[in-house]
Amino acid sequence: MKESGRKQGAASPCAACKLLRRRCAQDCVFAPYFPADEPQKFANVHKVFGASNVNKMLQELPVHQRGDAVSSIVYEANARVRDPVYGCVGAISSLQQQIDTLQTQLALTQAEVVHLRVRQTASFPHGFCPTSPSNSGSPTFKLMGSQTMPIFDMDMVVD
Repeated sequence: MKESGRKQGAASPCAACKLLRRRCAQDCVFAPYFPADEPQKFANVHKVFGASNVNKMLQELPVHQRGDAVSSIVYEANARVRDPVYGCVGAISSLQQQIDTLQTQLALTQAEVVHLRVRQTASFPHGFCPTSPSNSGSPTFKLMGSQTMPIFDMDMVVD
């Protein structure tokens, strides 16, 4: 049976107590969130925030919110280890720049599609356009519905 992230009666300390070289009490606030088999997780948190500060933060939170808080603290600590100046704000900024670039590319591609549709429509006599059924649906729907293949593929990898 598991209790507080450790086997009951086991002498194995959590990653926090192991790093801090202290005995892991039965009611250790770190044990449920920093298991012994993930020492680097607490090492980064301790390096960035300090064990005492994290202990105080967790003690002030209701138990049901501590898991989410630890997840956020670990994410920020790992981001700070990778980028000491900007932390996760640097990652967010980079993703925002990617979004801006992709939105610009999308707008240019959409404008090019509209331009090609106008040229195609202008090259046929009045009343005849092979790509659009007779006045059914919106022009945007017709434009989007006529595309069968994506213009470009993109894969986004986030740490």
